[in-house]
Amino acid sequence: MHQLRALILISIAAIAGRAKAQTDSTTIPKYQADPKREFRGVWVATVANIDWPSPQSTVDQQKQKLLSILDQHQHTNLNAIMFQVRPAADAFYGKSREPWSKWLMGKQGQVPVPFYDPLEFAIAEAHKRGIELHAWFNPYRATTDNKYSALSKDHITKVHPEWFFTYGGLKTFNPGLPEVRDYIVQVILDVVDNYDVDGIHMDDYFYPYAVAGQKINDAEAYEQYGGEFSDIRDWRRDNVNKLIKMISDSVHTHKPRIKFGISPFGIWANKSQNPEGSDTRGGDSYYGLYADSRKWIKEGWLDYINPQIYWNMGYRLAAFENLLSWWSENTNNRHLYIGQAAYRINERVLAAFKRAGELPDQIKLIRENPRAQGSVFFSSQSLTDNKLGFTDSLRQTYYKYPALPPPMLWLDSVPPNAPQNLLVTRLPNTTKVQLKWDSPLLARDKEPVYGYVIYRFNSADKINTAQPDNILHIQYEPTPIFIDATAQPGKTYLYVITAIDRTKNESDRSPAIAVTVQ
Repeated sequence: MHQLRALILISIAAIAGRAKAQTDSTTIPKYQADPKREFRGVWVATVANIDWPSPQSTVDQQKQKLLSILDQHQHTNLNAIMFQVRPAADAFYGKSREPWSKWLMGKQGQVPVPFYDPLEFAIAEAHKRGIELHAWFNPYRATTDNKYSALSKDHITKVHPEWFFTYGGLKTFNPGLPEVRDYIVQVILDVVDNYDVDGIHMDDYFYPYAVAGQKINDAEAYEQYGGEFSDIRDWRRDNVNKLIKMISDSVHTHKPRIKFGISPFGIWANKSQNPEGSDTRGGDSYYGLYADSRKWIKEGWLDYINPQIYWNMGYRLAAFENLLSWWSENTNNRHLYIGQAAYRINERVLAAFKRAGELPDQIKLIRENPRAQGSVFFSSQSLTDNKLGFTDSLRQTYYKYPALPPPMLWLDSVPPNAPQNLLVTRLPNTTKVQLKWDSPLLARDKEPVYGYVIYRFNSADKINTAQPDNILHIQYEPTPIFIDATAQPGKTYLYVITAIDRTKNESDRSPAIAVTVQ
């Protein structure tokens, strides 16, 4: 559950109880060196200006802050950001059928002046830094408060008021209406078709989190569309399932290499509710939110699932290690990225998060599990704040070297051919080294090269591109040139390069070329 849960007045206690954290004798696995392939993501939340942009900031200030965020995450060797582009039936991008978000310029529908497209800007700058950008959508949330008069005149709640129910004072799309599903798919395809995003990402907001005394007013839609279901709860789950499959089919039809993933609530179902559930005693997505998140991954509708396991190891209601194990057994050979609660570091509610080693130990557990491929942290500000030195530990130990995202062979299993004719020269009167090469011949799938990985070795090193230690630069751009400005005088280096495609399949390496820096 993301920190923005406070916007709808759902507390941590309401979801998992206020029991004190407990620790047990969980064995921490021996630390493993950085893998070369690992998903290292972070959520950049725009709702309520949690991470970006700052309230009442100018366009130039917004750009500078976003560049600073990306620079810091690049320095931490993260390789993906989940950038929130649609918090509440609004937009942080220009090519949208929905109004500009109020959290951009202070008022819903207000165009940025001077004009720029935040999503376009974020994609370009992330790619310059070797970082994937996944566009993060909230599918059903239409408002985050009851100040309806402040909504833009062309907000969808005013254009189609019949598409919504009000719950807890907030307007939510009615998932049972076919026209709502069609509309949400088209909103997402606006981004897929018009922007160079690497992924489409959704979080845990489906049917609303329970609010005492509130009732979902969808009886009329159930009467009209729920004919085959004897239980409205099964119908609600089916409504969400239909949308997820529609999005998956549509996204992959429009752009087959785009990744589609969802970050559900950390508990699918408790074993006490369902014998196939996890050994937990907390809120759940299957019964509580009508979100059958396990089904989506089992059916192959998702490329990755990113459960929010926002509790500590040994927590008696929902132990991190139990949930990691449960999800890893239910991934159906798709990717599993674990949502980690960086925002909880040093908090009071779960005292275990006052221990500086809690999240690092979770990373160790994730790396010990062969069915887990990485982490996503909530949220960006928590990492840039370096709470309890956690970001330092990433930079110095756990993410010391760069990593490529793991490949998705069901999307693309054909690597590029190797680059050709590498030429390495020292630029005159400098210690800089220039690498130039010829683009590889197209592979058998005819997919163009997306970028390159540059490796640098000392003269006595054994050439081994299977490890990340010698990655000098990851380039998400096909221009066949790179300048190494970090070479030191008096040293001899060996350079090799590989090509990568859109899904980060990597080619064989080029021959090693030596150069001595005078």
